[in-house]
Amino acid sequence: MSYPSKPSVDPGVTTFDEFVQLADYSLMDTLNADPDATVDGDDRRARQVFSGHFVPVTPTPLAEPEYVTHSSTFFNELGLSDELAFNEKFRQVFSGDISAAREPMRQVGWATGYALSIYGTEYTQQCPFGTGNGYGDGRAISVFEGIINGQRWEMQLKGGGPTPYCRGADGRAVLRSSVREFLAQEHMQALGVPTSRALTLYVSKSETVTRPWYSQDSHDLDPDILVDNPVAISTRVAPSFLRVGQLELFARRALSNAHPRALEELSMILSHLIEREYFFDINQNLDFADQLVELAKLFRQRLTSLVANWLRVGYCQGNFNSDNCAAGGFTLDYGPFGFCEIFDPWFQPWTGGGKKFSFFNQPGAAEANYYMFWKAVRPLLVEDAGALEQFDQLGRGFSEAMQKQVQKMWATKLGLTEFNPELFKKLMQLMTHSDVDYTIFFRELSHIPDDISALKKSLSVKTSQQDEQWQSWLKSWRDLLPDGNLAEISTTMKQTNPKYTWREWLIVPAYQQAMQGDYTLVKELQEVLSYPYDEHSLDVEDKYYRLRPSAFSDLGGVSHYSCSS
Repeated sequence: MSYPSKPSVDPGVTTFDEFVQLADYSLMDTLNADPDATVDGDDRRARQVFSGHFVPVTPTPLAEPEYVTHSSTFFNELGLSDELAFNEKFRQVFSGDISAAREPMRQVGWATGYALSIYGTEYTQQCPFGTGNGYGDGRAISVFEGIINGQRWEMQLKGGGPTPYCRGADGRAVLRSSVREFLAQEHMQALGVPTSRALTLYVSKSETVTRPWYSQDSHDLDPDILVDNPVAISTRVAPSFLRVGQLELFARRALSNAHPRALEELSMILSHLIEREYFFDINQNLDFADQLVELAKLFRQRLTSLVANWLRVGYCQGNFNSDNCAAGGFTLDYGPFGFCEIFDPWFQPWTGGGKKFSFFNQPGAAEANYYMFWKAVRPLLVEDAGALEQFDQLGRGFSEAMQKQVQKMWATKLGLTEFNPELFKKLMQLMTHSDVDYTIFFRELSHIPDDISALKKSLSVKTSQQDEQWQSWLKSWRDLLPDGNLAEISTTMKQTNPKYTWREWLIVPAYQQAMQGDYTLVKELQEVLSYPYDEHSLDVEDKYYRLRPSAFSDLGGVSHYSCSS
């Protein structure tokens, strides 16, 4: 496969007919379909998939779909006109009815299998068959792949109905989780954090599903009621949706000689990954072993940078398993995620995630996922001693590379030219014991105050007991700032430390109103979260730049949740 010179999109593609001409299906054309799959994509019952890279599946359309929102920002980047989101055939396809597609677009989508590893340990029991052959895209169905403005993109419906990997579930996503994922993806993009993107969001006016959730004012750890939720489909977009867990699946099959083509399928999926995610970074003329070494180097670089960025903006993935780790090195799968408000190194929004996936443990989780990547790729290098040694060195060096990225991030966040361990250690101690709002603190610090009173806006508990310690730290920090124009340092810090962040208690009313058919607040949040570093109006600041009210502390569905599907 190579990138053909498909015509670029002219800004303002307005018709569905123009859109479908961009289709170009590298995955389905170059990789192996499950030989047991149906040709027409009517393959929605949970079953084992023993080989092949994908299963052709047609999504299940929403009943009476209604437009909720789309990302004008992303549409503009793709050269698509906003009016396309309201086009009848476009709406049909991206609400699950791909019978509206015509050549070169296809009337069948695809789902993929992957393996599960949790913090470097392989699991199969989450698969209903206990074999690992039934674990994969249970409700995510890709329906489009094409080249737009010189870049390949894949469009995937989240909540598009059951696939062979659905494990007996209904394959649907509820409006609550769909609103969260849609808003979070575009917020992360605006924060400068690599991420999948949000395209469209449609909801059914008549179809609902029942899910466990929290009753009003519940402080329980687990959901305590069942709720009927409107069904929704959001479309997420990325250069690919290849995951570390996918590579693992094919490596496990190769190592166990699961079928005659297992090693070949592992090689094929890695070659496809390089062409999809690293096409412009890896010389295709290199020997394949050398390409794999380059892949390991680049993926390590992207993954360590990604996690450092997560720490910078206060993001916690919550469930950073290998199947939630994009092999392209960007944020993927906004399920039990959250953003740290009151600073806590062990912040974890997901009740099932435990300490291993908490805020400050994300570098360790990343290393565990990189280890599974290393373990999956290694069988293809055993016959090339030189390449294998380079490859192994990259694995051994992950922890150091991660530490360097994190320290570089903290230095930049503090406006310093280099990381100062003692200053940082003292800051963490003070922040932990002062109930500091993570985002507000660093934004106020970006004004380079010389008195602690300027930072009290970020403190949940107003106390003078630690003022002297804070004042001492502030003086030590200012003494370490580089010589030069403080205004310039302040400007740079404000470009690193956002003013506006994701606050779950402000998101909840948006999806609650959306469930009643009012999408006003969803669109308001889109606007604010899409410009997190900017100054907004005083009304916006009063509403969105403030401490979490105490009523939302330890509140089920706000401070924590067991699921968000």
